[in-house]
Order: sequence, then C-alpha cells, then structure tokens
Amino acid sequence: MTSTREFSAGGIVIRDVAGLLEVAVIRPAGKSVTALPKGHIDPGENAEQAATREVQEETGLVATLQQKLGDVKYVYRWRGNTIFKEVAFFLFRYQSGEIDVLTEQMRKEVDRAFWLPLDEALARLTYPGEREMAGRARGLLIPKVP
Repeated sequence: MTSTREFSAGGIVIRDVAGLLEVAVIRPAGKSVTALPKGHIDPGENAEQAATREVQEETGLVATLQQKLGDVKYVYRWRGNTIFKEVAFFLFRYQSGEIDVLTEQMRKEVDRAFWLPLDEALARLTYPGEREMAGRARGLLIPKVP
C-alpha cells in the first residue's frame, strides 16, 4: 500500500444574465454528480494555467481568471493506494463560447456542461469542497446587505 499526492486545478465560471449570476457546471462521464470543471496540472503548467485550460476543455467556454478562491483537500483510495489530493480553485468571468460544445475527446470525460444559477449550485454541487468554493464566489460577488 502506498500513498501519493495529486495536484489539480479548477474554476468557477460566472456569468451575469440580467442580474442573475450563473455558474458553469459539468456532469462527468458515467457519473451522476454535478461538479465544477477541474483536472490535473500538466508538466510545465502552473495552477492558474491548468484551471484556465480545464475550464475551456470541460465546458467549451473562454473565461478570464479573476482571483484564487482557495484549495480543497481530500483523501481517497484508488487500486489499494491512498491518494492525498489538493485542488486549487479560481474564480473566472465568462467571456465567450457556447457551453457544452466540446471536442470528441472531451466527451470521454464530460457527459454534459450546463449553466446553473449560482444559488442553486450552492445546493446542487455534489462535493462539499466545491459547494464551499461556490459559497466563497457568491460572497465575493454579491454584496452583503447590512
């Protein structure tokens, strides 16, 4: 039994539609979960570059990185190994592109990409760490009323 460390990066892509904030989410291939786009940091990439690439590959969107939201850390087991995973999440603003227009290669990884109202995403994202990142994004984007 061995343990391994993995590093990934992902993003929360936000667009404003007539005052309603929406977030781009994905349903990974073969899974019944709602998740944020994310993936491994390739050799020669930093976390920001990996997040930007993963957002585009998994959603079909071009987005501008705004700032880092935080890191999600968790442990999982795979083929008898313990994996310590850390995912850096970034806030992005939608720029262009049509969601869910993906390459044939990406269809092997993503069944569907779609827009979800940010408030709904806070409840519907499957993973607790991703719900936390969506909450951080909401806190940055929606002014608090005294």
